Amino acid sequence: MATLPERMIGAMKADVRTFQEIEQDPHAIGQAVVVIVIAAVSSFIGTMFVVGVSGGIMGLLGALLTYAVWTVIVVLLGTKVMPEPTTKADFAEGFRVIGFAASPGVFNFLTVIPIVGYLVGWAISIWMLILMVIAVRTVLDYASTARAVIVCLIGFCVYVILYLVVLLPMLGIRLILG
Repeated sequence: MATLPERMIGAMKADVRTFQEIEQDPHAIGQAVVVIVIAAVSSFIGTMFVVGVSGGIMGLLGALLTYAVWTVIVVLLGTKVMPEPTTKADFAEGFRVIGFAASPGVFNFLTVIPIVGYLVGWAISIWMLILMVIAVRTVLDYASTARAVIVCLIGFCVYVILYLVVLLPMLGIRLILG
């Protein structure tokens, strides 16, 4: 069994064997949570000067919720709407594997760098998106990367709708109450 840093590096290298190992290890759920928290703390450091401490803390808490919601959407889409004959996955497997797709987020603190910080943030986001597709393909046992991309795109649309309908109104209430 690989250590947390070894798994994070393997995930950042888009090593499918690393994602498969994480999928098979039920104890890796704690590691996945740690990866998400590290990425969120790094993002908090990178954005704190822009959104303030309270905004950073909201982002930190939102990261875990986001990964949980995203995982539910992806696992439901992948296992119920678009399964392949070999597809089998549950929430725990999905959360473990998808959580490690957040590994590049450990570099989010670099977004604090003036001017280039935005470029660094975009690069990290694209890197994480690529890893997300690989993670989804792995956890859903897909033979096709295109199918994983489609699940991610549909999942993203569903997530955005949920975000607009649920989270933004909650943030609006928070801003009003202040």
